[in-house]
Amino acid sequence: MALQNSPTLFEDHSKTMKNWKKLTIGGAGLVGLGIGLPLWLGCAQWNQETSTLVNQLKEQAAPMTSKRVSFEKFDSLPNPVARYFRLVLKDGQPIIKTASISQKGEFFLNEKWIQFEATQEFSGGPAAFVWDAKMNMNPLLKVRVRDALVDGKASMNAKILSLIPVMNMKGDKKLLSAALQRYLAEAAWFPTALLPSDKLSWSEIDENRALATLTESGTTVSLEFRFNSKGEIEEVFSPSRFREVGGEFVPTPWGGRFTKFEVRTGMLIPVEGEVKWQLPKGAMPYWRGKIIEAKYIFVD
Repeated sequence: MALQNSPTLFEDHSKTMKNWKKLTIGGAGLVGLGIGLPLWLGCAQWNQETSTLVNQLKEQAAPMTSKRVSFEKFDSLPNPVARYFRLVLKDGQPIIKTASISQKGEFFLNEKWIQFEATQEFSGGPAAFVWDAKMNMNPLLKVRVRDALVDGKASMNAKILSLIPVMNMKGDKKLLSAALQRYLAEAAWFPTALLPSDKLSWSEIDENRALATLTESGTTVSLEFRFNSKGEIEEVFSPSRFREVGGEFVPTPWGGRFTKFEVRTGMLIPVEGEVKWQLPKGAMPYWRGKIIEAKYIFVD
């Protein structure tokens, strides 16, 4: 469930839809021209850029909570939040420093669902992630997409065959805001990142809903969490998340739904879900996927 301003649980590249169509046709032609070396170099460069961002994320990872989960601290939290933490965590378990999540699913692009595979690295704090995906436009043509939030800076990049640029955005404050909301939503995959800290707080809406507020690099965002009767996170929602439309960022209702939960490394996490924008014409799902593997590094 990629939850940001790009193809992961929560994104929409509407600006580049036409470019995708044109470059897909052109890229298919490149395959037949035997440009093996440029493609190999393009892939190597993409992988190196991704590795640099991931290494930076890991070097900076330092969660601000204590080293262990303490159920006693949950008494002051809103009821639905305390119930959630007691369900998905264990008293005394170590705090997650970094997480590596492997995903498979479909992304809605060019009026059809396209298969993707992705690996996403997270920091348990400060808020940071690197999402690296391969999308299968057709049997011969793959598109690489990378969304990142590292060192308080958000970016989105996409290249056909790791070579032909389709999107390159970075540094915008609205992009950062959208990335932080995505981080909050996807933190359900590494739940100790949702524990209260100097940067993250919870406020109760009612018995089944609570608002999480996160501040990072001078930007503050909020996200509504909706919990089911078991205490699991069933939905996340924002009435105003920035969506890129025609080169402009437009605040748009956005949310995601988790549909299946499993225990991974002793923690209960969602493993299937869907993300969508709420447009005036109706809901527009654009990401649906499942978690294949979840690996964690814990604070010593």
